[in-house]
Amino acid sequence: MKIKSLRLIRFGLAVLIVLATVTFLAIPCMATAKKVHVIRVSGAISPGSADFIKHQIEDASIQGAACIVIELDTPGGLASSMRTIVMVIYASNVPVVVYVSPSGARAASAGVMVTMAADIAAMAPGTNIGAAHPVAAGGKKINETMNKKVVNDMVAYSRSIAKKRGRNEEWIEKAVRESVSVTATDALKAGIIDVLAKDLDELLKKIDGRAVAGKGTLNLDKAEIKRIPEDLRTKILKTISDPNIAYILMMVGLAGLYFELSHPGAIFPGAIGALCLILAFFASQTLAFNYAGVLLIALALIFFVLEMKIISYGLLSIAGTVALFLGSLMLFKKMPGVALSLKVVWPTVMVVAGFFIAVAGLVFKAQMRRPKTGADGILGEVGVVKQKLAPQGRVLVHGELWKAVCPTTVTKGKKVRVTAVEGLTLSVEPIET
Repeated sequence: MKIKSLRLIRFGLAVLIVLATVTFLAIPCMATAKKVHVIRVSGAISPGSADFIKHQIEDASIQGAACIVIELDTPGGLASSMRTIVMVIYASNVPVVVYVSPSGARAASAGVMVTMAADIAAMAPGTNIGAAHPVAAGGKKINETMNKKVVNDMVAYSRSIAKKRGRNEEWIEKAVRESVSVTATDALKAGIIDVLAKDLDELLKKIDGRAVAGKGTLNLDKAEIKRIPEDLRTKILKTISDPNIAYILMMVGLAGLYFELSHPGAIFPGAIGALCLILAFFASQTLAFNYAGVLLIALALIFFVLEMKIISYGLLSIAGTVALFLGSLMLFKKMPGVALSLKVVWPTVMVVAGFFIAVAGLVFKAQMRRPKTGADGILGEVGVVKQKLAPQGRVLVHGELWKAVCPTTVTKGKKVRVTAVEGLTLSVEPIET
């Protein structure tokens, strides 16, 4: 029995060794499978696009892709997202090619740094690169000292990228300090990019056999192109990162919560409002809200709430509308390629302000309306004497028979008006006819 057990153990070990050997030999075969991953990044550089690039570079590394090509077309975006992308490119195990395309595309502002950080930088004819001067927060002019600090920091960062990749350091400094921009042809001549290619096929032919420092030599002959579209998560992040969408979400959220507070128990408006506000606050991480704008919108909400409590003859509503409009204009800090359209602001402010005013009006009318039920609801009502009042008797009011008292004698069948209610007894006065 012991001999048989030993034989089984030896046989099992032999099988495991064979499987391990086959797996070990298969991994290099899989890694050398010539696949080129291609992703497209367009629009403003944001946390959504940075997250998409990060995951796709990691996936290309896991799948052993020959390289990953980022087709880029951007007006710029957040510096924080740009730095994230640059660090991901540096850390990539597979060669990263940034290709500014198609014709008419651009790599401006943050897009310049992303292009310069690539292992191979390429552009299509008819594209341009440059204009990387940092924009002041809120779009306002900042003082000279702070401006120098911001610009000098970006210059040092951009020059370090150019130096690491062996590209034109002088030009990148001009792009930051003077916002210079050049065409694809001039970029190739100036040593800003490595390749000029009209399409992806030509690009792959031109970079085939090119050595990439620390990542080997590209072997792209008959490589399979694998285009990877944006996933649903990335699309959602990019959509709510649009300032116009984020703004509308915030307004809908405030309107929903306002309706819920003024009409407790509605539930649905409050739930929708809370959801929209959460999405808007998530977008604030991408868009960098201007807190002055947020405070003005909050002040507008306070004015609309006070309109329900105070008789201001519409002055609070006017103040709320003005505060809402000014807050909307100041809500987002300006960034390249990111802006809140006045075509969205005007109708949204009018609709939301109208909604707030309408709800406040309904609440005010409800508060001013005379009660229809209870003791207060019977005051001022007219009844008919059913039992002579001298001074006590009975009257019929609202189809109910009440005990009543009157300072004067009133005969049966006469009409009286209720002046007060004390428990179940009404004080009435005769109505002269």
